Amino acid sequence: MSASDSKPPLKKVLIANRGEIALRVVRACRDLGIQSVAVYSEVDRAAPHVRYADEAYAIGPAEAAQSYLNVERLLDVARRAGAEAIHPGYGFLSENAAFARACRDQGLTFVGPSPETMDKMGTKLDSRRALAGTEVPLIPGTTEPVHNAEEAARVADEIGYPVLIKASAGGGGKGIREVGCAEELARAIINAQQESLSAFGDDAFYVEKLLRPVRHVEIQVIADEHGNVATVGERECSIQRRRQKLIEECPSPIVTPELRARMRAAARKVVEVSGYTNAGTVECLVYDNDQFAFLEMNARLQVEHPVTELVWDVDLAVDQLRIAGGEPLGYGDDDLQMRGWAMECRVAAEDPYNQFLPSTGMVHHYREPAGPGIRIESGLYNGMPVSVHYDPLLTKIVVWGHNREEARRRMLRALAEFRLVGLQTNVPFHTGMLQDARFIAGDFHTDYVEQEFSLSPPDGPDRADIAALAAAAYLHDSGTWAQREPSRERDGQRLSAWARRPRGQRGVMEQGWRRS
Repeated sequence: MSASDSKPPLKKVLIANRGEIALRVVRACRDLGIQSVAVYSEVDRAAPHVRYADEAYAIGPAEAAQSYLNVERLLDVARRAGAEAIHPGYGFLSENAAFARACRDQGLTFVGPSPETMDKMGTKLDSRRALAGTEVPLIPGTTEPVHNAEEAARVADEIGYPVLIKASAGGGGKGIREVGCAEELARAIINAQQESLSAFGDDAFYVEKLLRPVRHVEIQVIADEHGNVATVGERECSIQRRRQKLIEECPSPIVTPELRARMRAAARKVVEVSGYTNAGTVECLVYDNDQFAFLEMNARLQVEHPVTELVWDVDLAVDQLRIAGGEPLGYGDDDLQMRGWAMECRVAAEDPYNQFLPSTGMVHHYREPAGPGIRIESGLYNGMPVSVHYDPLLTKIVVWGHNREEARRRMLRALAEFRLVGLQTNVPFHTGMLQDARFIAGDFHTDYVEQEFSLSPPDGPDRADIAALAAAAYLHDSGTWAQREPSRERDGQRLSAWARRPRGQRGVMEQGWRRS
């Protein structure tokens, strides 16, 4: 539906990102016949997105500030490579209006909304201000910055405790503090401002009513420069920890057709008010079963976009590139039909038995699940170093089923097949959650993981893990036999084990050595 038969307007695109999202965009470029340009830090020089792209350029050390966040280096590579556009992926500079403006100033197409739209919707407070007075429901609270504790106290008294102190520029759960009573307010404001200033360089904050319990449900939108808009259904994102999403699914177990229609209408109004183009997400809180309120807008492609693609039969990454090249979207809400159910588990380098602390090290052995209904979005490879410099997300396991129960069972199969030796991952958490009675019933909320769900450590070593370790040891040994086997003589000359290897097998080994 979303692919175009015409010659793509864009000929070469630089992907200003890394990992699985960079590889996802490389594949979208290839589907459209567009040349792809990868960038990489020193630690990522062997990453799959580097090997799969048509061209690749080094941009600096592992630290993101000196590589993936270095605007001048990215623009310089774009000029040297002859790229016409830059796709930012998600994270890093994807929602940075200054970067989008710099791209435009250099004559480059930014694959995303305009910098003016980002300015309008880029912070939670800006978006609340823009939507005030429209039919889009907002959470009770302020639409202007709050400057001190006294002003915040007046607002909190008006809307009632508990409240949230929220950094306007916040994201990923940063710069947010819950306040249950007046005595906690001053300290919460200081903490939220300090965290926001450190993470985002902005300490503006506002006060918002704390709704609880709530579900986190978002609407995927995509719009072109010709006035065409599609609202591509909803995603359920309530399984999260510290406001970081862990499991997403499409559709939501609690959204009725009537509620879906109201949420899609509100999302369309957000697009209209903001003048939004390209792919974006309108995030909402759902409460009291059938009420919802606007939370924020993510002006980029979301991590969880694959579940929408599988259920609604669209290719959002391809559509992004087509729209950036000036093509019309080619479909609207009336052309879309929902089919089946999809789930996504974010596999991260975290220890679920130790407060989800980050895990670093080397990927010694990696095996992806496969089979009907399974889609893997990954930037992993054997021998990959996992450092503290980037987000711990390693792989997204995405499954499709005819209904939610089939998708759940299929995800359990995929998780059982997944193998990664060398790091701790949160796979045991996902396995436990998918077998949890409340999750199976669709009865959960945004605080469920932290307040009501518990994961018990295993009694002893898992047999599957032991088998994976044994396999990794075998592969390691078999790959180094030539170094250990003694040399022999032929015609008075000593021959190494490598030289004695049959030529056909030696070629395979040589090819593998070159790739490493």
